[in-house]
Amino acid sequence: MKRRSLAACAAAAALLAGACGSDASTATDTTSGGDTGGSGATALDFTLDVDAILAADLGACVEAPTGESLKIGYAADKSEVSGFADIPGSLAGQHMVDLINCTGGINGTPVEYQVQDVQGSPEVAIRATQDLLDWGAVALLGPPFADFGQPILQTTGGTTPVFFVASTEPSLPDIGALSFLISFDDTKQATAAASYALSAGYTRAITFSSPGPYFGYNPEIFTEVFTAGGGEVVLDQTYVPVADTDFSTQVNEVQAIADGSEILYSAMLADQMSILRGQLEGVGVDISYFGTDAFDGTGGLFVDNNEGVFHTNHGLDEPGNRIDVFAQSFARPMVRHRTASSLRPWPPTPCCSPPKGSSIAAASSMAHQSATPLPISRASTASPARLATRAPTACLTSQSRSAGPEWCQRSG
Repeated sequence: MKRRSLAACAAAAALLAGACGSDASTATDTTSGGDTGGSGATALDFTLDVDAILAADLGACVEAPTGESLKIGYAADKSEVSGFADIPGSLAGQHMVDLINCTGGINGTPVEYQVQDVQGSPEVAIRATQDLLDWGAVALLGPPFADFGQPILQTTGGTTPVFFVASTEPSLPDIGALSFLISFDDTKQATAAASYALSAGYTRAITFSSPGPYFGYNPEIFTEVFTAGGGEVVLDQTYVPVADTDFSTQVNEVQAIADGSEILYSAMLADQMSILRGQLEGVGVDISYFGTDAFDGTGGLFVDNNEGVFHTNHGLDEPGNRIDVFAQSFARPMVRHRTASSLRPWPPTPCCSPPKGSSIAAASSMAHQSATPLPISRASTASPARLATRAPTACLTSQSRSAGPEWCQRSG
């Protein structure tokens, strides 16, 4: 058991060490881990050169590491519920493991990686998690939503660390259960959105919501923070996430109250935001729009009518930073050939550009802490190449429970 605990600590520490999201650290990140099971525990000290791993050429690897491996499992949801994140995320995870092994593994130890599809089912999530544990996984990656994340945690029972790749569910992180979000949670992203809207001079807002977590919770928190800061939410309209494409009833309500100064906030998917905006503009309503990470994660930079839409996202792909380096490595021809046939056509994201932070998160070593900067971007109709050229335009401080420095970007 002690040996397994040491391996788990090593794996978890390795995942945390290679944080692509921060270029403030030195090129070589040193991470220490140890067995916390009692007195006489042995500390594990090793160094990971994250930048060297990301820059690895899979066609020119060093001698393959040997010996007992560290096994990382991904309980991924490839169904239509979460496939937008976990399909490319699981591929990105494999690519990161390939890069690590290409450079000699973790302190000379090879890393193995296995993906189990939970198929949008809590029951399958339990079986998939147990299969990964029986295989010997010492750390797990998890799906975006708590419906499937909680069964995973029930199965691990607090004995194996679980890193939820693209999730922002506030109900999932629990240090006692060894459960972690790789990015921010919904409380933080909605708070940051409302704070930024207020700082940008917006005093009137319209929300589109759907009862329940995420699609309802984000607008709820946005409303609390926006009104506490002196703003007014003049209208809330309900809709059916994913399904609704005819917003004529809601458009009539918005048209009757909007004076053109409002910002519309919603956690809706990119396609729906584009359709809603088009229908509002069709009746002469010209307002601003603010989405969540779902906008970016479901192809917001590639849908029609996306120009000027603000949205919170999981990372900034500035030229030359770690996210950009990883994304370029992931998109190289030999990788594209290996992975393209596994990708589904929905939603409309490009082949090898992992959405919703998976170029950070699903690679398992990209573990953002909740206090890291939460980026706010503004979409542009420019080409994807130009979208990578962004400049900070404002700074703010989140008032959420995981407060930290905030900053935003707008596309070039």
